[in-house]
Amino acid sequence: MKAEKGNSVSDALRQKLETPRLFLRPMTINDAEAFTKIITPEISRWLANWPFPFTHELAVERIESSLELAAFGDALPFVVIEKVSGNLAGWAMIKRDVHDRQKASFSYWMGEHYHGKGYMKEIAPVVLNAGFDVLGLDIIEAGAQLENTASFAVMKACGMEYIGEEMVYAAARKREEPCACYQVKKAKETI
Repeated sequence: MKAEKGNSVSDALRQKLETPRLFLRPMTINDAEAFTKIITPEISRWLANWPFPFTHELAVERIESSLELAAFGDALPFVVIEKVSGNLAGWAMIKRDVHDRQKASFSYWMGEHYHGKGYMKEIAPVVLNAGFDVLGLDIIEAGAQLENTASFAVMKACGMEYIGEEMVYAAARKREEPCACYQVKKAKETI
């Protein structure tokens, strides 16, 4: 499902965005406990800003800051819910670039139990479309460590194209790490 054009961020967060096996909903403070359980060392190793252990306090801070960005029209923060179980399976967020308001980053992850099911390839196009439609973006970028082939497969499946490598500060590990970066541009509308 696509978010309808002209919707505000708060309207978009109230919409039911779904795929056959998943749906997206806005995160709430009540998700903090689920985040602390789903962030494992295996997940954290691929994420620049999600350390392990991911404490309840860190989860609350992450949720509050994401919702604040959304309130200012600068982000679309979602949790990914598996329909069959009703469990929180992952995270997906579009966050506007502070220097170029027509550009944003796409961050995402799924808990270990949900790997290998094609869930992120299923949900990513829905999130990207919402970013273009609701935030009025021209470009959405994503990146991953050079060994993260699963993330590259997701990016490529969404039509993202490789744009180069750059060093990214990974606060979770307090170091710079080389990452490959991809982007997708908003499709041109035809008359």
